[in-house]
Amino acid sequence: MTTTSHPDLYDIPQEFLDFRDLVRQLAQEQIAPRAGDIDRSGEYPWDIRKLLAEQDILGLPFSTEYGGTGTGTLMLQMAVEEIAKACASSALILMIQELGSLPIALFGNDEQKDRFLPRLASGEISPAFALSEPEAGSDPASMRTHAVKDGDDWIINGTKNWITNAGIADYYVVFAKTDRENNRISAFIVESDRDGFNAGKLEHKIGIKGSPTGSPVFEDVRVPSANLIGQEGKGLSVALGTLERTRLGAAAQAVGIAQGATDYANQYAKERIAFGKPINALQGIQFKLADMETGTAAARELLYKACAMVDRGTPGVGKWTSMAKLFASDNAMRVTVEAIQVLGGYGYVNEYPVERMMRDAKITQIYEGTNEIQRVVIARSMSN
Repeated sequence: MTTTSHPDLYDIPQEFLDFRDLVRQLAQEQIAPRAGDIDRSGEYPWDIRKLLAEQDILGLPFSTEYGGTGTGTLMLQMAVEEIAKACASSALILMIQELGSLPIALFGNDEQKDRFLPRLASGEISPAFALSEPEAGSDPASMRTHAVKDGDDWIINGTKNWITNAGIADYYVVFAKTDRENNRISAFIVESDRDGFNAGKLEHKIGIKGSPTGSPVFEDVRVPSANLIGQEGKGLSVALGTLERTRLGAAAQAVGIAQGATDYANQYAKERIAFGKPINALQGIQFKLADMETGTAAARELLYKACAMVDRGTPGVGKWTSMAKLFASDNAMRVTVEAIQVLGGYGYVNEYPVERMMRDAKITQIYEGTNEIQRVVIARSMSN
């Protein structure tokens, strides 16, 4: 039997690897040294955002038609992963670029795309995605925010919760009930300078402290019909169609956090001496490191597979994006807990980065659809 070599059969394109290496270098040299201070201060890293804009990284979610790189989902999530290795808060800057723009890119009309996407790709403006509410997290159909037609305008009232980029975003993609009787939701673009809009209070969180999370309030906020995304009453399809793709950002962030924690713990284990030798010579530590590396490699393969399916337009991608998000985030939590154990007492103090990585990892199991919801999505796809 003869074998034929197919070097490109399962390879990532070289141009992607080159761009990944650029992002990796920027992350390690310019973002990683800032990560601890960003976490401790809880301040939004405008300097990191400027860096990502200057290097075309904020253009990754967009097609060349709108000034983006046109490189697709896999390249975008590879970049998220590299930034998250260094600083999960900074990775969210790129993640929200996709989450807050994809509703327009997928469901918006040409005028909306021309109005917003080029300015997003250049880094001139920032977006936000406002779906969750105090009483409506995993169950968006129970939202109370509503919009009423008034001539050629819509008037929006309500409160959102857990909104990334609150107070930073130049516009919010807002989901509101437009037909309460039939429980129909619509999606709107709401610019942050509209009368009646308030970015609301910010949350004090266990992790990703450099990314503001808040509760925007809408009091008789008037927006023109031109700001309606897609069809009236079809907002839930806009939300679910977006999240089916953007949950890969949470998966990529989780893979990056896990790899960052693994790399740090591995390096520490080479240098830490106990009982007269480096602790990486002890089988108890070796097994931890081996499991951390293996779990993260498996999570990455699942992530890249799902990303490639999105880029190819493969049907049934929702099951795969859910599996990637579920597995990668659960792995990130396991790995970061083990990283702290490898460092011992040093892992428990914020002079060392692994305790921050553990705190940052936890949210990846919760946002972009909780892991319990991901399991429901996966199970339902299996029963069809």
